[in-house]
Amino acid sequence: MVEVPENSQQMTADTLFDGEVYCSQFRNGYRFSVDAILAAHFHTPAKGEKVLDLGAGSGVIGLIMMHRWKQRIATLRSLELQQELCDLTNRNYAENEFAEKCSCYQGNVKEILNIFKPESFSLVVCNPPFYRPETGRQCLDTQAKIARHQITADIFGFAKGAAAVLKNGGSAVFIYPAEQFVELSSALAAVRLEIKDLQFVYSYPNEQVNAKLVMLRCLKNGGRGVRIKEPFYIYREKNGEYSDQMNRLFAP
Repeated sequence: MVEVPENSQQMTADTLFDGEVYCSQFRNGYRFSVDAILAAHFHTPAKGEKVLDLGAGSGVIGLIMMHRWKQRIATLRSLELQQELCDLTNRNYAENEFAEKCSCYQGNVKEILNIFKPESFSLVVCNPPFYRPETGRQCLDTQAKIARHQITADIFGFAKGAAAVLKNGGSAVFIYPAEQFVELSSALAAVRLEIKDLQFVYSYPNEQVNAKLVMLRCLKNGGRGVRIKEPFYIYREKNGEYSDQMNRLFAP
């Protein structure tokens, strides 16, 4: 077990999967949400996969993937812009006894090749900042705002970074607002990441509005052909409980 940070009064000790995974988070800073849970589960790694979590936050995507597929994953690396979140991610890896396979590096996605070698990963999972600087919740503190807003890199920057470190034929998973799907798909196509699996996420069935999120897997230099999966519903109904689909992701 790692030591509790001195500023523990500013932290929360959160858990997933009935307490099997521990994830410390800053009480008033960036905190993971449902999009990280969805992204972590979207694609099952192949055996021996070398994984990059691009934009780690508190490291929750890596924690989930290691909990689900530790025996399949050879190594898991993370890249996080903010030093305090990078340190927190490494602390969470250690707390869950994943540090042997997992480590987080501080850096900007625009300089990713100064940190990782080209084509050194077989799978990249990315939950990038969703919002342009002038949009979204403006009341967030600095840490959360940097994590959620495209202040240092836009979606093209994350697509380009993923492609740079992904081996030929490797997979990249992205989650993004559905209303910005055209922007996402254009960025991926520009760096030869071809979409292969696609799924739209709705709040609940029969919702008379557009999808909230889109999840996709693409291949580096992949051929044509897209598989569109059935819609994913987070809740059973408006203001209702989690759907069976969502409950399966929270199961131990």
